[in-house]
Amino acid sequence: MQAVSRRLIQRPLSGGASIYSSSSPRSLHGVSDHLNGNDNRRYSSSLATKGVGHLARKGTGGRSSVSGIVATVFGATGFLGRYLVQQLAKMGSQVLVPFRGSEDNPRHLKLMGDLGQVVPMKFDPRDEDSIKAVMAKANVVINLIGREYETRNFSFEEVNHHMAEKLALVAKEHGGIMRFIQVSCLGASVSSPSRMQRAKAAAEEAVLSALPEATVMRPATMIGTEDRILNPWAMFVKKYGFLPLIGGGTNKFQPVYVVDVAAAIVAALKDDGSSMGKTYELGGPDVFTPHDLAEIMFDMIREWPRYVKLPFPIAKAMAGPRDFMVNKVPFPLPSPQIFNLDQINALTTDTLVSDKALTFQDLDLVPHKLKGYPVEFLIQYRKGGPNFGSTVSEKIPTDFYN
Repeated sequence: MQAVSRRLIQRPLSGGASIYSSSSPRSLHGVSDHLNGNDNRRYSSSLATKGVGHLARKGTGGRSSVSGIVATVFGATGFLGRYLVQQLAKMGSQVLVPFRGSEDNPRHLKLMGDLGQVVPMKFDPRDEDSIKAVMAKANVVINLIGREYETRNFSFEEVNHHMAEKLALVAKEHGGIMRFIQVSCLGASVSSPSRMQRAKAAAEEAVLSALPEATVMRPATMIGTEDRILNPWAMFVKKYGFLPLIGGGTNKFQPVYVVDVAAAIVAALKDDGSSMGKTYELGGPDVFTPHDLAEIMFDMIREWPRYVKLPFPIAKAMAGPRDFMVNKVPFPLPSPQIFNLDQINALTTDTLVSDKALTFQDLDLVPHKLKGYPVEFLIQYRKGGPNFGSTVSEKIPTDFYN
C-alpha cells in the first residue's frame, strides 16, 4: 500500500499557541469534506476564476506525466467520449469513467492512459449518491450524456435535460469542481422542431443557472469512425443499393470531425479561464447538404451514386410507428438509423453556426476538412475490399460509354 505523507506547518498565534494545518492529495484536488462524511454543509458554486493551469503538474506532458486534471467524463463510453478520453489521458490526466451497463463497455478506454489513470466506475444516473461518488475526487466535470432517440426506459427530456441539470447541481454542492463543461448540440433552441434540440436548450439553461461559470459546447453533426450518419448511410447502400434523401437532401448543415470537437473541449480546459461562462458553436469549415455529403460517401465506398428522394410526409410516416410504439410494448425496439422521426423533424431547418458565435478559431484551433482522412474509415464498406479501384469510374464497363 502506498503511504500518503502529510506536511505539518506550524503557525504562531497571538497568545503564543500554535496550530497545525495539513495539506494532502485530497485537498490538492479540492474535494470537499462533506462528500467524505465529515459534514453536511451545502456549497454554492466554487468554479475557479482561472483554468486548471495552477494545479500541480509534473513531467514533460505525455501520458506518464501529471497534468493536474482529474476529470469525471459522463458519457465517456459514447462516440465523442472515446476521443475525449484519449486526448485527456495522453497528456497525463486522470479520467474517471462512469458507466451503467456491462463492465466491458469502458474496457477499451483503459488502454488510452497510463496504468491506473483511466478508472471505470459503475454508477446509476438516477441516484444522486451514485453521482456524488463518481464525482468525489474530481476537479473537472464534463457531461457528454445525450441521445437522439427515445427508449422505453429513457425519454428525450430525462437523458438530455434532467440528467445535465442533476450533474450541475451536484457539482455546485461539491465545492471542489473547478471546470464544468456541458456538451450540447448545434441548433439547440426552445423553438426547434426537434424534441432533442429543445431538451438540449433546456439543459443549457439549467446548467448555466446552477453554474454561471460553466462552458457550453455546441458541436454540429459529428463525423468519425463510429458516427451515426455516414455509417448508417453506407450500410443502407451496401444492403439496398441506393440512398434515400429525406426532403430531397437540400437542407444545409456543417458536419465536423469528432477529433476536432474533443480537441476544443481540451483547449477550453487548458486556457486561463477565458472560456468560462461562454458558449461555443463547433461546426466544420464547410457547409454541406445531405446530397453533398452523400457524394463524398459514395466516392469513398466506390459505389455508383443512386438516390431516392423522399418527401417529408412520407419519411415521417415511415418513422412514425416506432415512436408511437416505443412506450406501448413490453420489449425494447430497435434503434432507429436513417428513419428517426426526431431527426427528420430537425432536417426541416438549416443547422449552421451563427455569425456572431464563438467558434474553433476562438480556441486557437483549425477544424479539419471532411474530404480525405476524416472519412477514410468508409473503405470498410467497399464490396471488393479496401483496395478496390481508385475511382467510381473504374467499376463502369468500357462499353458503357459506347
